[in-house]
Amino acid sequence: MAGAQPASVLDRYFGITALGSTFRTEVIAGITTFLAAMYIIVVNPAILSKTGMGFPAALTATVLISFFGSCAMGLYARNPVLVAPGMGLNALFAFTMVLGVGMPWQTALGCVFWSGILFALLAALNVRRFVVEAIPANLRYAISCGIGLFITVIGLVNAKLVVSDPVTVVRLAHLSPPTVTFLIGLALTTVLVARRVNGALMIGIVVTTLMAVPIGRLWGDGSGYFPKEIATATLVNFQGFFAAPDFSGIGQLDLLGALKVAYLPFIFVMLFTAFFDTLSTFMSIAEAGNMKDRDGNPRNMRQAMIVDSFSVLISGPLGTSPANAYIESAAGIAQGGRTGLTAVVCALLFLPFLFLSPMLSLVPAIATAPALILVGVFMMESVARIEWHRMDEAIPSFIALVMIPISYSITDGIAYSFLAFVVLKLFTGRVKEIKPAMWVVAALAVLLLTQM
Repeated sequence: MAGAQPASVLDRYFGITALGSTFRTEVIAGITTFLAAMYIIVVNPAILSKTGMGFPAALTATVLISFFGSCAMGLYARNPVLVAPGMGLNALFAFTMVLGVGMPWQTALGCVFWSGILFALLAALNVRRFVVEAIPANLRYAISCGIGLFITVIGLVNAKLVVSDPVTVVRLAHLSPPTVTFLIGLALTTVLVARRVNGALMIGIVVTTLMAVPIGRLWGDGSGYFPKEIATATLVNFQGFFAAPDFSGIGQLDLLGALKVAYLPFIFVMLFTAFFDTLSTFMSIAEAGNMKDRDGNPRNMRQAMIVDSFSVLISGPLGTSPANAYIESAAGIAQGGRTGLTAVVCALLFLPFLFLSPMLSLVPAIATAPALILVGVFMMESVARIEWHRMDEAIPSFIALVMIPISYSITDGIAYSFLAFVVLKLFTGRVKEIKPAMWVVAALAVLLLTQM
């Protein structure tokens, strides 16, 4: 409310009242973001363990970086954004660098560190301001919508409602007890959202989890929702409360080995991927939550980029692939989260899982999928603001809108849209509309795509 006085230290620090939020809303938003993204605590170690790293050590590193990064994002950048090891970056680390090229995982961690050093330099020099200002409004809207579609696709795939097909590429799965349970949970969550129930996404996650308890016990089989090594018929599993943390992965990085000439391209690919992922995440979240500064740019962007670079920098020493801002933060923002308190709550929820990791098996993928799908709905609002009548603007926007979900990569989708923008402006006589920073970004996009 206008003129309302801050009621507490937290209110004064985070500006909760000033931004039109409440303490309760921020807490609910933090819980919602955590529930939507907590899969990373298990998924990241599962990917990294394929390189020879110990699963418990990778899990400990995942929790620590998620805690430190999210706390920094909340306390310093004061944005409601989760920071955790990036999906895509962990695949690059494991399958390309270590298993593909044969790089020792310790050396790969060294590459993570050096990419963090370069990222920190870019953040300190405020390079992001020139990049953000060079991106036209239409592309910003399209990137936000494309990421929304990407999140929806992730939800559909996690729920296994959409599956691969050798003939049609993808198709709808046959109905089964898990998919029916997911659809009921999606319907319930949709109704709650439509009725504007506070905490609708979190309620949907909890209720869908409860509905999933009988699967594998009374009917159905949920084994397809887990990696083969840990597959069980039951979707909701209690595997105990306590597991001791493993700190053996801390400090295992090989800094000098990572500086071999043959490994330098991987350092730059990590840098560009982390930089563009962070930039696009904040642009899309700013659009979805109307969190912009006076110039129309994402709020506290410089501080957020510094936090992200700090997170990448400490990821290697902690023993994990690079961390970055998580687009699942949009789930909490959709619940009304507007301040750094949301990120701090999310960070605090990660910390107990240093000791309570077995409890993560209580929330199945079909329970968080409805929240991800509806976040996609929230993020599509700005599609109407794209100037579709201007082909030189509409075509690059359409490429971003389509390529981000289809390529299953935010960075690749953005890279192709930037290249299309530069090419169209260049050959339609509108070269003056290309700002200097966009030329640089387009060149980096070419370098990034040729390294993939």
